[in-house]
Amino acid sequence: MSKQLMWRWAFYLGGLPVLGLGIAMTIKGYKLGIGPWDVFHVGLYQQFGLTIGSWSIIMGLLIIIATTIAFKEWPKIGTWLNMILLGMFIDLFNWLLPDVEALSIQTVLFVVGILVISCGIGIYMSPNIGAGPRDSLMLVFVEKFGMSVKRVRTTIEVIVALLGWLLGGPVGVGTVVIALGIGQILQVTLPLFRKLLVKVAGEPNDDFLFKVK
Repeated sequence: MSKQLMWRWAFYLGGLPVLGLGIAMTIKGYKLGIGPWDVFHVGLYQQFGLTIGSWSIIMGLLIIIATTIAFKEWPKIGTWLNMILLGMFIDLFNWLLPDVEALSIQTVLFVVGILVISCGIGIYMSPNIGAGPRDSLMLVFVEKFGMSVKRVRTTIEVIVALLGWLLGGPVGVGTVVIALGIGQILQVTLPLFRKLLVKVAGEPNDDFLFKVK
């Protein structure tokens, strides 16, 4: 394995547990509301059992099947790893982190969790090894119907948040903050970790450099 490929996989695999930790932190701060997809996963967990991470994996698998049919293209290995590992890390950190009831502590967990999520996404996306299932679903609507990324992402997240709320998932101001705020923070974290990856991998800074063919 080349040095460049080794570092790309290190960033990808290192970013997923960071992302899982951030999601678990926001779930622990549920009184403020959690991310749209997590509202859906928590709602499914409350109604049908299993675990939140298990529902993340199950929904990811269904989305991968749908996007594979739509694109007529087998997903990259990174997409499969994202589906499986992220769900496992969510459950792991959800188990490790203590439950807290104080709103002040939940608020701290929630705010820090958003920053951790943004760093996790920035780290795992910087090598461009494979988009997660939910990002792939967004791309289906963008490419098939010519809709803007912002419109598609917002529409999907409103729908899954509504479904999650109907299932009993925690919706609140934090849900809106995550839906609207993560993208803004990613404008900082993604270029930051991409530059870091370029530096350690010893390759020129090229936006198209880290694509796996």
